[in-house]
Amino acid sequence: MKQLIFSITKDDFSVQTFRSGGKGGQHQNKTESGVRIVHRESGAVGEGRTERSQHQNKKYAFKRLVASGKFQVWLKRKIFEVGKKINLEQEVEKWVQNKYLKTEVK
Repeated sequence: MKQLIFSITKDDFSVQTFRSGGKGGQHQNKTESGVRIVHRESGAVGEGRTERSQHQNKKYAFKRLVASGKFQVWLKRKIFEVGKKINLEQEVEKWVQNKYLKTEVK
């Protein structure tokens, strides 16, 4: 049985758009096709500005954010913390079984 350990939603990220400039001429100077994504909890940042499409740049920015060292360190820490909590809950359940409990009657 698989169990969801924790989840990351789009609310955990801040998405910013900007005019990216560079190649593409007047089109890029007029449209906000550059995208910067910030993961609030870890502080990791991914930026995409190479494509003319904001949608493509958003994909690229998210891939860069997830691959960044800052995000990877945060993810490993989060998994470790949650893993410790799950192991603790399993230990408590184990020790609360009837064979470990002593019942006294007066």
